[in-house]
Amino acid sequence: MRLFLLFSLSVLGFIPIQAQQQTISIQLEEALSLAQKANQQIKIAQIDQQIASANLKQTEALWLPQVNLSYTAMNTNNPLNAFGFKLQQANVIASDFNPALLNNPGATPNYLTQLSLQQPIVNLDMLQMRKAGEKQVQISTLQSKRTTEAVKMQITQLYLQLDFLYQAVNVVKTALLTSQSIYQFTKNRFDQGLMQKSDLLNVEVQVKNTETRLNELQSTIAYVSDQLSLMMNQPQGIVYKTTSSPLEMPTELLAIIPAERADLKAMQAGLGVYDIAIKGAKMSWLPRLNAFANYQLNDRKALGFNAGSYFAGIQLSWDIMKGNQTKNKIATQTIEKAKLQEQFSARLNQEQSSLHNTIRTIKDARYKFKQLETSIAQADESLRILQNRYQQGLVSTNDILLAQTQLSQQRLQQAEAKLSEQVAINYYDFLTTVK
Repeated sequence: MRLFLLFSLSVLGFIPIQAQQQTISIQLEEALSLAQKANQQIKIAQIDQQIASANLKQTEALWLPQVNLSYTAMNTNNPLNAFGFKLQQANVIASDFNPALLNNPGATPNYLTQLSLQQPIVNLDMLQMRKAGEKQVQISTLQSKRTTEAVKMQITQLYLQLDFLYQAVNVVKTALLTSQSIYQFTKNRFDQGLMQKSDLLNVEVQVKNTETRLNELQSTIAYVSDQLSLMMNQPQGIVYKTTSSPLEMPTELLAIIPAERADLKAMQAGLGVYDIAIKGAKMSWLPRLNAFANYQLNDRKALGFNAGSYFAGIQLSWDIMKGNQTKNKIATQTIEKAKLQEQFSARLNQEQSSLHNTIRTIKDARYKFKQLETSIAQADESLRILQNRYQQGLVSTNDILLAQTQLSQQRLQQAEAKLSEQVAINYYDFLTTVK
């Protein structure tokens, strides 16, 4: 955590601030509410959920009839088809059996109006497909929930970093005022000929370094604000001012990852999908029962609707052998299920390790924060004493600058410890949330 903060302050600090940026105060709850409504990751997850629901509706074909209406115009001089057209049109006369006419019928038109109906009755493998679709809806719902939780964690993380940066700004501003005070005193003594120029230059370097650090912090605040805007899907260029609302420590820390967490339940549901798919593949060996019906109108003239006829029936079909396709499909699905089971176990172990590490981080950060309280009090008292002695000419410039730097570092380390604790609590909530 500390390395990350040092990196962000040293590297990201070189990002320039746009002139006249708008500054807005924002509470953590407000940022979370905006993200809930506008975050693009959440919107994409919700769309995936809608897609899964739409795919489920397609499986309604399992029991709903399929109806097709068509109108076809045909013309032929093929002897067999030409005679068949006349039969369908109920238009056969005795002269049509003349061999010469049968062999050379000439152009014979037919206009076919057809209404077809297919009604599924028993298709057990399709029933399993619908159950798999229901599982996919459940999975997408859980994934959408986990995405919302992840966005909440990321928003809180950015907000905590932003709050730390403002605390760091206050520390550096205090250090700058102290450095400027020392510089002014040293310059007055230098003008009086009581101090060397090297002392004045050392203090001036301290002031310039502190001013540079303050500028870097302001730049980093602008960068983190842009990241917060991105998560909330808000315009870039706004600088957010936090209202410092620290997260509360849970009364009791869970040591085990809850199995009811949304993403873990989604993986468990994925295992259920494979069970259903394997069962469906086995059921494809069973017979299928479907009904069908067809009604036709045939006429030798366009837009004619004479000679109506129908046929209907029930079909029992059975795929006895499909070249071991079903057997190999079941074997593949079984292996894929075993892979997902291993991935689930590995994920659970990794999350459990992260939970233990997060709990340790919370305790370590809290201990460090308390230790630094004593160190800061001592460093503050030491600086006060050295300032008095410096004004009396009893200590060197390097001593007073070192004491001032040490106090600033102690205060920044305490702010870092608080940030580390808050970030760890935020991540702990993310690891254990089941709401």
